[in-house]
Amino acid sequence: MFPKLNEVSKKRKIAGLTQSELAKLAGVSQSLIAKLESGKIEPSYTKVKKIFESLNKLEVKNKIKAERIDYNKVVSVQENEQVFQAVILMKKYGFSQLPVMKKNKVVGSISEKTILNLILEGKYLDQISKMLIGEVMDKSLPQVNEDASLSLISNLLQVYPAVLITIKGDIKGIITKADYLKLL
Repeated sequence: MFPKLNEVSKKRKIAGLTQSELAKLAGVSQSLIAKLESGKIEPSYTKVKKIFESLNKLEVKNKIKAERIDYNKVVSVQENEQVFQAVILMKKYGFSQLPVMKKNKVVGSISEKTILNLILEGKYLDQISKMLIGEVMDKSLPQVNEDASLSLISNLLQVYPAVLITIKGDIKGIITKADYLKLL
């Protein structure tokens, strides 16, 4: 199954290609690429296949990796800290989610969404702020090696708000959707 058609423009820009260069690689016209990116055409399966195969080959050939993204240093909280401590860090650093650690191991995540859901459940702010993060945390963010492909990270960011970057098993960074979009 191919990614969505609106991914063509993103993948092309990440690869540093013009529409003409992509068209030449895929064996299609530049006008087809332009119309496809602007949503003015529904191309045939074979043409879409050629375009995505060309982009994927180029990505593998050029080894477009996570290391190309300027990812943020990881700011995390411990599961035994109170929610207000996570809120302070989110405000201070401008993050909307944080990994939750138990010593040096990632055990979950906490986000603005997590806290808003607690409010929607009818909990009071003073009650939420005193809760332990481990009691309210969400699942862990996915982890990938620094040499993970951008297409893998892109696919993960379709589902998760962020991806943790590891080097030799140690968490070294975090990539959010906003970080990914800086490539464009």
